[in-house]
Amino acid sequence: MRAANTYMSFLLCPPNYYNIEYEINPWMDKSRGAIASLARQQWDALYRLLTQTLGITVHLLDPIAGQPDLVFTANAGLVFQNQFFMSRFRHAVRQGETVYYEKWFREHHFQIVFPPDAFYFEGEGDALWVGNNLFLGCGIRTDHKAAVWLEEALHHPVYPLELVDPHFYHLDTCFCSLDSERVLYYPNAFSAASQRTIQTLIPHAIAIEEADALQFGANAIVIGNQIVMNTDGTSTAGETSAARCVSLTKTLNQEGFVVHSLDFSEFIKSGGSAKCLILKIEG
Repeated sequence: MRAANTYMSFLLCPPNYYNIEYEINPWMDKSRGAIASLARQQWDALYRLLTQTLGITVHLLDPIAGQPDLVFTANAGLVFQNQFFMSRFRHAVRQGETVYYEKWFREHHFQIVFPPDAFYFEGEGDALWVGNNLFLGCGIRTDHKAAVWLEEALHHPVYPLELVDPHFYHLDTCFCSLDSERVLYYPNAFSAASQRTIQTLIPHAIAIEEADALQFGANAIVIGNQIVMNTDGTSTAGETSAARCVSLTKTLNQEGFVVHSLDFSEFIKSGGSAKCLILKIEG
């Protein structure tokens, strides 16, 4: 099965050095750590699904020792046409990633645009398109000032959305653009004013349940009418258990989407799932 009439390319980074080496969100616990072999299996399953089943072109960023979160390429920046709007990470432990992203995008002939020093901006983790409008998660990782900068640079409307729950520290953990008129979102991740913004500006805003949000149901990859999202993980016997987000999967099926369920349990230990592992380059 391939996504019909859809061309996209993504940037991914293999999880060679992925681990939980610090704690910068409520999901992370150094004492628990990540199981390297299982993380690799889960990442490989995503890579195969994207390339072999859905026909996506995948570019690879070289993994770097000492940069465990380089695997979460969504946070690298925001690609718009031939421009790469570089992230400026809030936490010092992630700031070392930017030199590797800059190198990759320069080598691939993108124009690099750096954010001013006056604020933080964490890329596609917080910047998501709905049609021609860009919605920007603000208040936890990305600063509100980034909205003005992006709107002037992109010449498209940018709407800041205030995030209020540290478990949903990036927009892509609680908000998913399905197409130009439909999104998934978890209401309690946003301020009341931002909930009204979503409901006013987006014709069909689908609220998801807390249980589905906590299973990273909104942290999904959308490719035409195909959606890649998290499942329940693996039991101690090594058998894949039943899919999480049962209610959300039913809703998406009713909306005309085909859901591809994969296990991202090792990456959820760091507060990321399917969408966090890809950066859209084209399409």
